[in-house]
Amino acid sequence: MLQRGSRFLVSRASAEFMRWSRRFSTDLPAETTGDSKFIDAWRKVVPNLDPPKTPSAYMAPRPPVPSTIPSKLTVNLVLPYNSVLSGKQVDMVIVPATTGQMGVLPGHVATIAELKPGLLTVHEGNDVTKYFVSGGFAFVHANSVADIIAVEATPLEHIDQALVQKGLAEFLQKVNTASTDLEKAEAQIGVDVHSALNSAFTS
Repeated sequence: MLQRGSRFLVSRASAEFMRWSRRFSTDLPAETTGDSKFIDAWRKVVPNLDPPKTPSAYMAPRPPVPSTIPSKLTVNLVLPYNSVLSGKQVDMVIVPATTGQMGVLPGHVATIAELKPGLLTVHEGNDVTKYFVSGGFAFVHANSVADIIAVEATPLEHIDQALVQKGLAEFLQKVNTASTDLEKAEAQIGVDVHSALNSAFTS
């Protein structure tokens, strides 16, 4: 009698435990498959979550740094609206850096220089081509490539010296007659640019 009673209690307790205990994940019913039409429509309009590409991803790789110094310097002169020189092989280029005229030869150490209004000269054998640049930057790479980025670059032969001297005189007068700091600053910029233009003809 006692054995039958104990067996009954054990079976009753086991049944209650199974009823209230949490089922294992393997016992749960499989999730229903979503609407295939919705999934296909979502895949068509889902935004691209890939990280954006940087400008360097679209640039052609630079040639490796040569083991010996090359005989020529590769120059690229680029304006916002035009490419004046592209892969030009030259002997030397002289840029008007803010620290002074800077000559760049093949094998030059990697440098970044800010440009001021002045004369940029490109030397190719006995030929010397002169440009007047209004400002910008020069990037000299270790592989003897020089990238020159300028706002404006005009061949010196296309500039009228008489007009430059006339403009210089006008801006000098504006500096003397300026009534506000802004007018004086604007006139002084004109004086600096025209002075650099005028001195380019004597360089």
